[in-house]
Amino acid sequence: MQPLRYSINVTLDGCCDHRAIIPDEDLHRHAVENLNQADALLLGRVTYEMMEAAWRQPARAGTRPDWMEPFARTIDAAKKYVVSSTLDRVDWNAELVRGDLEKAVQQLKREPGKGLFVGGVKLPLALAELGLIDEYEFVVQPRLAGHGPTLFSGLSKHVDLRLVSRQEFGSGAVAMRYEPKR
Repeated sequence: MQPLRYSINVTLDGCCDHRAIIPDEDLHRHAVENLNQADALLLGRVTYEMMEAAWRQPARAGTRPDWMEPFARTIDAAKKYVVSSTLDRVDWNAELVRGDLEKAVQQLKREPGKGLFVGGVKLPLALAELGLIDEYEFVVQPRLAGHGPTLFSGLSKHVDLRLVSRQEFGSGAVAMRYEPKR
């Protein structure tokens, strides 16, 4: 069974609003490495629409630094599954996932491959409730945002985690990977 890996950037005070994060080359390189460990992305509607607006190729010349291009190419080419009950259709190398979330994700995990990758806020909460996430990565940014959405708000039960790796970046950000204790 292929693993479902979750990764998100979060500030020291728990904000996971992408606008509160300072992008840099190391973090984008790390994100490309994460995406390369997956055969497909699993995204909710909001994350899908946000990522498509930001990263769908071709980008207008001069709209982002050259060091962002490897990430842009990688996410643009990635297979995507979009969980949504409101979208009628998707493109950008994507297909809709509807119906019973647990069954749909279990089916995707049973397919051969090296893994699935999920990002966002609401969909990972639902997946954590179902016990479907095999690895959590929190990239903690050295910033206090003082606002914004927080992770796993409303989670109905504790999810105990075991630290499996830690990576520091020149910016002071720290990526910590955890696996659920089962």
